[in-house]
Amino acid sequence: MLGALLALMLAGAGPASAHATLDSTDPAQNSVVATAPQAVTLTFSETVSLSSDSVRVLDPAGKPVDTGNPAHADGRGDTARVGLNSGLANGTYTVAWRAVSEDSHPVGGAFTFSIGAPSDTSVSTTALQGAEADTVVAALYGTGRTVAYAAFALLAGVAAFVLVCWPAGATRRPVQRLLMTGWTALLASTVAVLMLRGPYERGTGVGQALDLSLVRATLDERIGTALAARLLLLAAAGIFLSLLVGQLGQPPKPAPAAPAEDEDTDAEAAELRALEQRAAERPQREVRLGLGVAGLVLAVALSATWVGADHASVGIQVWLALPFGILHLIAMALWLGGLASLLVALREGVGAEVVDRFSKVAFGSVAALAATGIYQSWRGLGSWGALTGTEYGKLLLVKSGCVVVMLGVAWISRSWLARLRSAPAEAAEVERTEVPEPVGAAARSEDPVRQAQLDRQRAAAASAGRERGLTPTRAGLRRSVLVEALVAVAVLVVTTMLTNSPPGRVAGEVKAAGTTAGTGNAAPAAPAAPKTEPGRTVELKLPYDTKGRTPNAKGTATVTLSPAATGPNEVGLALDGTDGKPVDVPEVQLAFTLPDRDLGPLPVALTPAGTGRWSGTAQLPLAGTWVVSVQIRSSDIDQTTPTQQFKIG
Repeated sequence: MLGALLALMLAGAGPASAHATLDSTDPAQNSVVATAPQAVTLTFSETVSLSSDSVRVLDPAGKPVDTGNPAHADGRGDTARVGLNSGLANGTYTVAWRAVSEDSHPVGGAFTFSIGAPSDTSVSTTALQGAEADTVVAALYGTGRTVAYAAFALLAGVAAFVLVCWPAGATRRPVQRLLMTGWTALLASTVAVLMLRGPYERGTGVGQALDLSLVRATLDERIGTALAARLLLLAAAGIFLSLLVGQLGQPPKPAPAAPAEDEDTDAEAAELRALEQRAAERPQREVRLGLGVAGLVLAVALSATWVGADHASVGIQVWLALPFGILHLIAMALWLGGLASLLVALREGVGAEVVDRFSKVAFGSVAALAATGIYQSWRGLGSWGALTGTEYGKLLLVKSGCVVVMLGVAWISRSWLARLRSAPAEAAEVERTEVPEPVGAAARSEDPVRQAQLDRQRAAAASAGRERGLTPTRAGLRRSVLVEALVAVAVLVVTTMLTNSPPGRVAGEVKAAGTTAGTGNAAPAAPAAPKTEPGRTVELKLPYDTKGRTPNAKGTATVTLSPAATGPNEVGLALDGTDGKPVDVPEVQLAFTLPDRDLGPLPVALTPAGTGRWSGTAQLPLAGTWVVSVQIRSSDIDQTTPTQQFKIG
């Protein structure tokens, strides 16, 4: 079954975009301008949020030359512009940028441009602030998001369990405690995430969590709006919980007493009693229906505060991804929150009928989770290689494994339920009883033996009903449900990690552009880094294989670099198939990275020069071991990024 799900999940997977990427810059990357510009402007693939240090411009000596406080150009949310100081000297300048993409994840990078003529540059690595958050802040932020998911599952799942499966549970203290725990934990975690969001975006320490200016800046972003809306919805959820406990906690009105029966009126009396019983139960049914509608609206609205500020809100098919994301969260809550409720219900002695109802709800929830999960995976991965070559794909495999384990344990639970149904004496609900105080016993006895006996009796009275009806079959069912709930905690943790990770295709592109290893299907880099001789053209051959079936899927990418020295270099790129003839591809990208100095990726703007041939200019400001990466896409889903090291200087 797992293999079939993975096949459906990945077959025909197309590209999905999320996490902002840098589309263009002004001045252009690696360009040489005659006069100093007044500002640097960056254009992204989607709307980004900016902070006071989102764009920094450094001169050849590594000193900042920007005026600070970047803003959106002409009010366009997909741009960032920062002014430059006047009187800038000729030379090569480095731009380090950091922003928060529309799906709430930090992104960053760097590029260079030159004024007058290129020059050597020495840039401090600390100035090129990456997109990584502070370790402590990232851990606390991730914990807060995990707690929020778990609290939502508890709040929505327990409320649904009470409304659909066990209305009498609203009167039980353990169920009420579960509802309040879910509501309180969701409130606390939402406030914590709101306070930590500013430091998380800017890479600062946890001490900045109480900075109100950062909180105000967060509230201006999409995720801040979503968190504020969640707090308002929690206020409404508090009123809903009061009504839920207050209305369902009232005993139903007794039906009017039936008239005396005789043999002639027996059938009519039975029909009359049935009508009277339905009439007596009608007010509670209407209350449950009204509360159910209100609860569903609240659940949809609360889940939208996650979906509207995450991966589903950007990329392809947003109109479909948003409702599917909401359905996925609600189905998760019905299943996982219902498991917690079922643990309490079994301890309280519910009958097999309640367990049967939840079994049907859980089956529907699992079906919805499978359908929406397959769609989300197809949308986020983009290729088979991303399944094992990216963090997103690996986490998805872990989550799938946990869900399969849960389904296995759920099958065991169903076998226990079948045993419970087959034993009528165990299947019936255990009535609530109170153990009376010992009759005739004094408050305190002078006899120590008698006093110990009284203490044991009082302890039994205090714990009466806690283990009601826990026969071997009920105990076995409860144990299997407990295992399900424990695995569910692992699923929630992995889910949080998935939402914090870039989708597989995007992660592959970022990794290909800035690291020394390719993604998924990438060809291995050459083991040695050839040293170039300044003034001579160097030729680097990078075999590639996208694993596709088209003629252009396999061959050799040849990168020529002249004069192979620091400063501007003329770059040529040639793609040849296995037969040595030029081949064309739908998309090709070339970039240079200097890992030792945290510089790059520095993309090269390529100009077509015939079939399978491109040319451009690369600005390599420093000596060192550089990495050239060529991202090659031979079809909609087949892609690879071979890399090669070489030395400059």
